[in-house]
Amino acid sequence: MAETIEEEYEGDFRKKTVRTSFKIQETKSSTTTTVETIPAKLYGKDPSVYDDIDVDDLLNKLSEEELNALAKEVDPDDSMLPPSQRCGYECEKDATGPVDRNQLITYINTQALETPDLPENQPFELGKVRGKKWIPPEPPIREQQADEQVAIDLGSEYENALAKASDEEIIDLAAILGFHQMMNQDQYYASLLNTGQPVGLGWDGITKSSKQKIFPKEGPNTTDILKVIRNVEDDDKNMLDVNLNNIKTISDENFATLFKELAENTYVTSLSLANTGLTDHMAEQLIEAIKKNNTLKVLNVESNQLSPKCIAAFIDALLVTKSIEEFRASNQRNCIMGNKIEMEITNLVEKNPSLVRLGLHLEYNDARDRIARHLQKNIDTNRRISKYLITIGSNNKSVTITRQD
Repeated sequence: MAETIEEEYEGDFRKKTVRTSFKIQETKSSTTTTVETIPAKLYGKDPSVYDDIDVDDLLNKLSEEELNALAKEVDPDDSMLPPSQRCGYECEKDATGPVDRNQLITYINTQALETPDLPENQPFELGKVRGKKWIPPEPPIREQQADEQVAIDLGSEYENALAKASDEEIIDLAAILGFHQMMNQDQYYASLLNTGQPVGLGWDGITKSSKQKIFPKEGPNTTDILKVIRNVEDDDKNMLDVNLNNIKTISDENFATLFKELAENTYVTSLSLANTGLTDHMAEQLIEAIKKNNTLKVLNVESNQLSPKCIAAFIDALLVTKSIEEFRASNQRNCIMGNKIEMEITNLVEKNPSLVRLGLHLEYNDARDRIARHLQKNIDTNRRISKYLITIGSNNKSVTITRQD
């Protein structure tokens, strides 16, 4: 028996012909049998016939019903189709009128109650698993690698020193080298504070819970607001620090009087109004007072109800007299100020040569970095200026600048 395979190429299709010959030799005559494979056809025609047919022309000849039937046979996972055409759901019902929500919900509930449940092929039985049970795959077997031992020669001097070292000395050495995992918490903090090690806790000791330290509660702020207002109004030279923190009973009239007198005061250097319920309405009067006061150095309005625009107005007011060195306004009602306000505050701070401390939460890195660089620049400038003393002579009114080493 002999088999011969012949291949013929026609266009993009390959025609395969198999010829098998059988030869039987019983007598002087021979018999040969040939089997030929018929090529594949598409709708009774050779596939090469459809190469020159335009698909668009075929689609234009189809009716609307034939196009809908063809669309239903398309692969829904084809990424070239829009999502609206991958869904086989079609709602061709005409609208009956405006949507009534209550009527729609009633209809859905009625249909849900009247629609019978699908019959179960197998009844439910407690403890019986229906269908294929999912079995988690076994984790891959990892070969246990032997721990490699590295021999380190420290020398006889270091080995003798470590052999004679006490537990406290070894703990201190581990703290210096940064081996925090080898110590418990009490040993670590004892090493940082350079104090004795806890009693009963050796090198292998276990950290035990320590007794809680009870601190007395902070008492209420008993500052008399009316007395403070009188001292500010009288321009008392002993009234340098005004601390009204945590006093939430200050009325708007007292706020207005205090801010009005603060504008003309020449001795107050620090004003703290944290957690006093200060709002934008009263803060506007404080902003006007800041623009007129040349003595105030520290202003604290944290934990109040100020808006981001009001905080930006505060920082803008600092540029008028340029006397305030520290301004704190974090933990307000609206914690997030937004990119626009933060960029506005950044530009205002970069114009201020006197501000060295700013207590304000900023969300964006660009604003934080630019403000931090500018505040550091102001600190360096003040440090260089502080090295010189300006002495004014009382007789000749001369100015002498000397360097302070």
